[in-house]
Amino acid sequence: MQGRKLILLGLAACLAGSALAKQAKTQTPVGKTASKAGKKTGSSASLAKLAAPVALATAAKVASTAPAKRLPVTVSDSGPEAQLAKIFKEIEGNRLGNALQLTESLLQQHPNYRLAHLIRGDLLLARTQPIQTFGALNGAPADKVADLRAEAVVRLKGYREKPEANFVPRYLLQMQADQRYAIVVDTKRSRLYLYENDVANGGRPRFVADYYITQGKLGAEKLVEGDKKTPVGVYHVTANLPRQKLADLYGSGAFPINYPNEWDKQQGRKGSGIWLHGTPSDTFARPPRASDGCVVLTNQDLDAVAKNLQVGLTPVIISNSVEWLSLDDWARERNDLNKTIDAWRADWESRDTDRYLRHYSKRFKSAEQNFDQFAAQKKQVNAGKEWIKVKLDNLSVFRNPGKEEVVVVTFDQDYRSNNLNNQMKKRQYWLREDGKWKIIYEGSA
Repeated sequence: MQGRKLILLGLAACLAGSALAKQAKTQTPVGKTASKAGKKTGSSASLAKLAAPVALATAAKVASTAPAKRLPVTVSDSGPEAQLAKIFKEIEGNRLGNALQLTESLLQQHPNYRLAHLIRGDLLLARTQPIQTFGALNGAPADKVADLRAEAVVRLKGYREKPEANFVPRYLLQMQADQRYAIVVDTKRSRLYLYENDVANGGRPRFVADYYITQGKLGAEKLVEGDKKTPVGVYHVTANLPRQKLADLYGSGAFPINYPNEWDKQQGRKGSGIWLHGTPSDTFARPPRASDGCVVLTNQDLDAVAKNLQVGLTPVIISNSVEWLSLDDWARERNDLNKTIDAWRADWESRDTDRYLRHYSKRFKSAEQNFDQFAAQKKQVNAGKEWIKVKLDNLSVFRNPGKEEVVVVTFDQDYRSNNLNNQMKKRQYWLREDGKWKIIYEGSA
């Protein structure tokens, strides 16, 4: 009897068992929030539980069972994850007829979906012979099958592990009032999270949706031009390029981001042309690692996200693995940083140059000055001031996901003194040195 079993071995290692039916919410809290969040549930223990192979009957078994129910042609979810979860649940439950009908339904919605075609091929082949691997059709390229298996794994993990309502990404400390949405990309999970700026609740980030994404062929942490890696950091959308101006590779549109930013440049990182964009017209989705460094969505997902993007405003924060904070810890971090920024503003108004300069790192650089040059200029300027007033509006504070503790601060600055009035949009990078936040870069935004 065992020889007549169908074993989708490649997917069973990560997708089998009752976990497919349970949409477990797995978070990775940071620091002291870990104890509040409880034990992590999506790690080695869960994967070990999922590792048992799933034995399924062959066509003879299917033929002896009752006819499958007629299933709907469409599903309510905008992406294929919910349908994939149902398909694998039917496979696990030995209901191959239902699984095939669901797969056909998925292909009616997305005719170019290669993963669905591969699953359909396996299910059809199972009618005539037992198969032992995922992608069992003769001549199926091993590398392509591996790509599709990887896509299935990350899609279903992302579908099951939605962010919890009482946790937010650590990076979204404060959005300015007119930044309606923010994007957080988790390259490890191949997932893009969309958050709304909930102004009615004090600017708290509110989870809206998440989408499967493709990243660079060689992973994240871009360093140089052509390394086929996706950058990690805090960026902003800089343009909206419509389909009509693009090659078919970029799908329904593209949104460039400002890589390399000033922090990247200080770290010696190089390269250009990092975009959010879609997929070619003959392709529904690309594998998790397939781009030259861009963040790629399906065309339908890009179109949905595009409605919420504001050129020059929307932050795009790319992380290797998203860190989450409880709402209490998020509020505490935000308040502490806001107090630090306001202390810098007040010390500037005091005209006590030494006290003001204590907010700057010795490694400080602006577009044209190092710390010593900047300090000398400030002392000379302040000597001619009788009074200074500085007002900050539209403040945003985003924590950088890189290895060093860095925050990106942007605001509208209204500077007034006895002999000069000036307004500008300013951006600062603050670096934590010896337990204190210091400005390492400052310039116009």
